[in-house]
Amino acid sequence: MNAIPHVMCVFGTRPDAVKMCPLVLELQRRPGLRTTVALTAQHREMLDAVTELFGVKADYDLNIMKPAQTLESITADILAGMADVLREAKPDLILVHGDTSTCFVASLAAFYAKIPVGHVEAGLRSFDRWSPFPEEMNRRMVGQLAELHFAPTAQNRANLAAEGITAGVYVTGNTVIDAFAYTVRDGYTFADERLRAIDFADGRRYITLTAHRRENQGEGIASICRAVRRIVDEHPDVVVIYPVHLSPAVRNTVFPLLEGHERIVLCDPVGLSDMHNLLAKSTLVLTDSGGLQEEAPSLGVPVLVLRTETERPEAVDAGTVKVIGVDEDTIVAETHTLLTDSAAHAAMAHAVNPYGDGHASERIADAIEEWARERA
Repeated sequence: MNAIPHVMCVFGTRPDAVKMCPLVLELQRRPGLRTTVALTAQHREMLDAVTELFGVKADYDLNIMKPAQTLESITADILAGMADVLREAKPDLILVHGDTSTCFVASLAAFYAKIPVGHVEAGLRSFDRWSPFPEEMNRRMVGQLAELHFAPTAQNRANLAAEGITAGVYVTGNTVIDAFAYTVRDGYTFADERLRAIDFADGRRYITLTAHRRENQGEGIASICRAVRRIVDEHPDVVVIYPVHLSPAVRNTVFPLLEGHERIVLCDPVGLSDMHNLLAKSTLVLTDSGGLQEEAPSLGVPVLVLRTETERPEAVDAGTVKVIGVDEDTIVAETHTLLTDSAAHAAMAHAVNPYGDGHASERIADAIEEWARERA
């Protein structure tokens, strides 16, 4: 091990960056650690917007994103690129996040180089290897490769134990909650011009919608869109705001079905601060995103999950989240309940968020320092 332990944080997508940047900043505050950042840029523009917001600078940037990239090309490019980075940098530990291709392939590269891996947001499971795809298998495989496992909740720890993973496991909370300290504030001015033009104090109710997951593309997103049109038509005071993923597979479905409605706002994906402050002004959230299931409850906003399963059952158990699938009639009915039944809305809005108190990054940094001392 280096005289000062060298920790390399590796990430490559916007969701990874949201959850890793608070941890990078916490690690950089620790004088007993040397912290570097390697970006794969599996996503590019959306990733850069988050790192710029937090002031996180890359020491290494693979810049792999290219048109029509595939899982195979992403995997090959990250594996080759990270092999070169690890040979040059020689870190004592790499930290990866979540369930992306970057997370899995960087862990594999580190394993080949015999460098220990720490997995941030470890232990999430849907128990269906095909959904979400390929994320469920990514995180399972990282669980086998990692030496340190930073589990957000006790249930995540139990999931790991069921797979025989009990050593090096820490329950820390989720670092996404830490990110709110950098983003949500009173008197916030939106960067996105479509959002900046909205008077959120006009007495109307706002629903934030995101839908882009691979398993929902096609008929699933079409069903969601049909439901959304019915919702706004049935509730004249409701506005739906939908930052639409840049994928043509998503946009080619969404825009023909939703464009032109005066109370459906379609915009490009928004920055982290815009999204967090939008959530704070929302009555409820409709989403197939994993991260929003953790983020919105911290702001007292109920979440209806547009999937048939979730790897975040703690939120369901706590009552902050309800999984409703993508059936059009079900989406309409469940949304109608939250819009018309104040007790039902309050029960979800006031439930305690199971994902932590905003100090996950500190707990992870403490655990890494302890690990480094034991290996010294």
